[in-house]
Amino acid sequence: MIAVITGDIIKSENYEASTWLGLLKSYLSSLGESPTDWDIYRGDEFQLRINDNDALGAAIHIKALIKTVNGLDVRMGIGLGTQTFKGSGVSESNGPAYHRSGRTFESLKEDKLNLSIATGSDFYDDTLNLMLKLALDFMDDWSTVSAEIVVLAFERPKASQKELAKRLGIQQSAVSQRQKRARLDLVLELLDYYDTTVKELNR
Repeated sequence: MIAVITGDIIKSENYEASTWLGLLKSYLSSLGESPTDWDIYRGDEFQLRINDNDALGAAIHIKALIKTVNGLDVRMGIGLGTQTFKGSGVSESNGPAYHRSGRTFESLKEDKLNLSIATGSDFYDDTLNLMLKLALDFMDDWSTVSAEIVVLAFERPKASQKELAKRLGIQQSAVSQRQKRARLDLVLELLDYYDTTVKELNR
């Protein structure tokens, strides 16, 4: 089983592409090759094929990266499933994971949501999407400072608050406050639950 993330940058037309494109490209490049594993097309849309167990973490990482730019956000549909055809690029490949990702992404605007997932299991879809709705209640409101601390937590998962404080040039207590404000503990719990869910789906 694989995962496909289909997304677009919200309100990108109000910004120069240079404010966010480099951030997105740099992160996607760390996950794979373009265009076989990821692609950016139509200006502000993108698609990424990734291991199923890494998908939600990658989506939240992308959200945090884009939200380090004041006023920007991202909409993403995650689809889990198989790949039945591998084209020369991710946008030419096919299979249930792609269909689910595309359909989920298309429904986001209508549902007024920025992140949703389709696993092929109604039970897990209902559970995960309810959890995502609750998490989006604070993730959609991340300030640039909160988004930055989340990005750092993903990029340096083993770093202590002291190390993060040194990197940011702030007090250790300020790191703790920023992590609390970003609800980082809840994000990590959500990712743990997602990890368990994927293991169940793959049994």
